[in-house]
Amino acid sequence: MEDSESARFVVGVDGSEASVEALRQAQALAAPIGAKVLATAYWDEPQVYAGYVTMGIDRFEERVGIVLNEALEQAFGDNIPPNVVPRVVRGHPRDSLIDASRHADMIVVGRRGHGGFGGLLLGSVSSACVAHAHCPVLVVHSPDKKKKEDQP
Repeated sequence: MEDSESARFVVGVDGSEASVEALRQAQALAAPIGAKVLATAYWDEPQVYAGYVTMGIDRFEERVGIVLNEALEQAFGDNIPPNVVPRVVRGHPRDSLIDASRHADMIVVGRRGHGGFGGLLLGSVSSACVAHAHCPVLVVHSPDKKKKEDQP
């Protein structure tokens, strides 16, 4: 990071507890160096097969914007830090985050994971970012998940 004003942390936000914690962790890292936190939620229209249209599959961008705003409120309350910039972007989260990593100083994503054997694996988006991002990637657990794993 040559210039702290241009430092950018891109956070993938999906509304999960892990992505809310990713927002908090990104802000904790970004604030001391004056970096921007791009709180980014992604959306795309599902593939629709000829003749099959599912009811209630409209207004994706609007719905994702609501999820993003709720996640920001959960992370920061009514005082969203001025360096946090909310963005709603059309595209698949995995591909879009990897593309965003070309111009970011760090990608921060939450790890939802599952219990048992599945808990050993990263999710498809977080694992793709770890494997293919063009910058460092921080994978954050949800607060509840961290507490459970720390207990004997």
